[in-house]
Amino acid sequence: MPAYRVAGSGRPPVLPVPAGPPSPRNPAMRARSSSVADYCVRDVVTVDRDMPIAACAKLMHDEHVGSLVVVDAKGGRRFPVGMLTDRDIAIEVVAFGVAADVLTAGEIMSGNPAIAREGDDLLAVLATMRERGVRRLPVVDADGALAGIVSADNLWEVLAEEVDGLVRVMRAEQTRERATRGAEAG
Repeated sequence: MPAYRVAGSGRPPVLPVPAGPPSPRNPAMRARSSSVADYCVRDVVTVDRDMPIAACAKLMHDEHVGSLVVVDAKGGRRFPVGMLTDRDIAIEVVAFGVAADVLTAGEIMSGNPAIAREGDDLLAVLATMRERGVRRLPVVDADGALAGIVSADNLWEVLAEEVDGLVRVMRAEQTRERATRGAEAG
């Protein structure tokens, strides 16, 4: 009944973007990949189906997470089979006064979880979240093994960086226009 973590560095690094217009000398201004593999969190808190709900709730508290990926182990790898959220525990267990040490993660998890593949782009991830009505998706590799997790919060961060990029485009255009008009007027 132990909890597991997929090894990883946690949040992806946020790279500083230098000021100035895009150019071959300023490659950081060039578009970066928008693959979910680039912005998912690799440090995933997971549980097996047989973990008692009381232990799952304690793990959520200790790890400061609102969801757990329920996994099955196969060949030393972990494959997502469900999701368990703090809301599931509140609605399915606490609301009915069920003893949390009686039920297991496998009994109240949402099975057949919506997933994202490492190669999925931002729009595909957003579409899956919208279609399935979820805010978190396990990210799987080509074999279906757990590789990370992506949340709506992660997408907000990526989108904020993209909006910042658009603002920089407008500023670069204004700077170029001033420089061009200034050169023509002189």
